[in-house]
Amino acid sequence: MTGILYVVPTPVGNLEDMTFRAIKVLKASDLILAEDTRTTGKLTSHYDISTPKQSFHMHNEHKVVDRFVDQLSSGTNIALVSDAGTPGISDPGFLLIRAAAAAGIEIITLPGATAFVPALVSSGLPCDTFYFEGFLPPKKGRQTKFEKIAASDRTVVLYESPHKIIKTLGQIVEYCGGERPVTISREISKKFEETLRGTAAEVLAVVEERGGLKGELVLCIGA
Repeated sequence: MTGILYVVPTPVGNLEDMTFRAIKVLKASDLILAEDTRTTGKLTSHYDISTPKQSFHMHNEHKVVDRFVDQLSSGTNIALVSDAGTPGISDPGFLLIRAAAAAGIEIITLPGATAFVPALVSSGLPCDTFYFEGFLPPKKGRQTKFEKIAASDRTVVLYESPHKIIKTLGQIVEYCGGERPVTISREISKKFEETLRGTAAEVLAVVEERGGLKGELVLCIGA
């Protein structure tokens, strides 16, 4: 009998966002694959989870994916987690999930935390249909992405790092126009959770005045 690959979302901020089922699955699995075992270790320690952990991240996943597929095929139940949120959504996991599916291994993905969903819902922008871009390319293809965003007739959701946020907002103004509605949600479910709302030009001015932003950032751009 083959094992099961469980894809387990973990909190994007507050540890209390962990579900009862996710805790149960992590405790019952034979192995936890973690983007960073130190980060996951804080979570497993908090919930008294003693399941062994191994690293599975963007720098080693191509090298080790076959090994873990073999373990699954041999009957090992594996839980896949990232540092925060749902694996595969702008996080490692897709390669293993694809390989497991190709090998006929059962994959069970638990519902749970994903940063862009609360950011999109609380943005006040239309969310009946939207376009999730994730992280933009740092250089090559970036202009093409912004041209696509500018032409979009639906809300666009991006992830961005704090050290690039001013540049990205400036490019939104350049390609989409300063009047385009924009929100930035940061530190979702954490102590300093905040959402900035306004036109692209207004939000850029606020962020520049602050000298940037800290924390995990989700941008929503209205049509």
